[in-house]
Amino acid sequence: MADRASNIARLRDGLFDVLVVGGGINGAVSAASLAGRGASVALIDRSDFGSFTSQESSNLVWGGFKYLENYELPLVFNLCRSRNRLMKAYPDNIREIGFLATLDRSAPYRPWFAGLGALAYWMIGQFGTRPPKVFSAESLSAEEPAINVSTARGGIEYQDAYLIDNDSRFVFSFVRSAFEAGAAAANYVELVSAERLTDRWSAVLRDVETGEEFTTSARVIVNAAGPFVDDLNGSWGTETDHRIVFSKGIHLVVPRLTRGRHDRVLAFFDDTQRLFYVIPMGRRSVIGTTDTRVDDPHTGVTDEDRDFLIEQINARMDLERPLTAADVIAERSGVRPLVVSRPKDGEDEAWRKVDWTSLSRKHEIERDDDRQVVTVFGGKLTDCLNVGAEVADEVEQLGVPLENDLHNWYGEPAKATRDEFFRQAKLMKLDSMRSKPDTEPLSDRLWRRYGRRAFEMLEAIRDDASMATDVMDSADYLRVELHNAAEHEMIVRLDDFMRRRSKIDLVVHDADIVDNPGLREVAEILFGDEAEQRLRQYLDERRAVSVAG
Repeated sequence: MADRASNIARLRDGLFDVLVVGGGINGAVSAASLAGRGASVALIDRSDFGSFTSQESSNLVWGGFKYLENYELPLVFNLCRSRNRLMKAYPDNIREIGFLATLDRSAPYRPWFAGLGALAYWMIGQFGTRPPKVFSAESLSAEEPAINVSTARGGIEYQDAYLIDNDSRFVFSFVRSAFEAGAAAANYVELVSAERLTDRWSAVLRDVETGEEFTTSARVIVNAAGPFVDDLNGSWGTETDHRIVFSKGIHLVVPRLTRGRHDRVLAFFDDTQRLFYVIPMGRRSVIGTTDTRVDDPHTGVTDEDRDFLIEQINARMDLERPLTAADVIAERSGVRPLVVSRPKDGEDEAWRKVDWTSLSRKHEIERDDDRQVVTVFGGKLTDCLNVGAEVADEVEQLGVPLENDLHNWYGEPAKATRDEFFRQAKLMKLDSMRSKPDTEPLSDRLWRRYGRRAFEMLEAIRDDASMATDVMDSADYLRVELHNAAEHEMIVRLDDFMRRRSKIDLVVHDADIVDNPGLREVAEILFGDEAEQRLRQYLDERRAVSVAG
């Protein structure tokens, strides 16, 4: 992937078919789909790709089992179908996982009834996963000894899927796909203003890093700004039938809580009868999520949020010792951009009384023919392939000619390519180059994260065996991965790597990061002469967050 400077050079005074504003999951799949079908595309984000909402998900790819409560059967069907497509397209990155739900005496459903729902869910999902099971309290305890079954009637297990790596890295795979198909893409580029001229948009952009302003133009704008779509539309006078409201969700990352034989998600009903989960993340567990109506998309974890989740998990799991705030390794807080119809005159008061917790994660796409704008409202990671395809269809309706969709803008490389990589890795005995407990083989990890680029990494390791050693012991990242990231992953700030291209910030204690001598080497590999400046910026931001918390 060419460096950021060359991408900005392409944006400067450029002329594109489509300008995509927002580099979260919606913007990334839109750019990948459009570029993959032959459109000239520019993609920008005022922060890093996959930041803000797209870095705060549960890392789950699921069909929306809980939406059956509100009889949203078409939504569940479409989400399950999208889940199945993602599992097929990304077999090494997205894997099926069981959801083991405990139903105690305060749960809204008895095990037999929940079992019928799980069976219906499996059928609606076209049998794309293993079938569900129903458990008694005794068999539930045998399946997962960490569950407190003292008040349990029993439980069910149904199947969905999860991302093995983090959500932001998955988003970045679509940015890379767009770039490989010819798109210009740059992070830390802000849309200052946009004006509709006779036949195109003229947009003023700002490089957030340098302050430089420049112009680019496009026939169509795709507004994929996530929680900020309404503000962006308002800035250039586009009116829509839908708008966004916000629900805050938080996650706490803690040491591994489960003791069962299999990786699975544990599901519980909290005291408000809302589902929350314990999600595996390697040697960690992720507890969440909450559901709180908010008016501002900028959120953080409060003491009340943290205490609530810790209290709920201590009451529902049989832990060796109760979980405390001191056990929290990292915290995530973000908003779900939920779609509602824009209230008409006289309906505003009724609209304000909408129960936010009953709203689903559906998406809506609107097209403004006069102003040549396509807006993506809402959505979730599971539905991303549908969003990409639908945005392309709407852009084509606006007169941008597109090639047939060959579905080559997403997915992992072909099986033959995968087999050749593992053949070469086996010949050079890659997996025997280190022995580290509770970690996957190096060959599996490099292929999953990098696909075809993993061949370059094998060559680098052949030339220098030190490339297969960890740069930060507790982070489980190889030196060759850092060099690859510096060249190919458009990393501008250290946080881009630590939080989004990797998940180091999510699984390693702050003290183990800040005090690790390898952190300076990470900065030196990524930034060269700018290492000291970027390292200081990163540490200052961490201190600021710590003080604010």
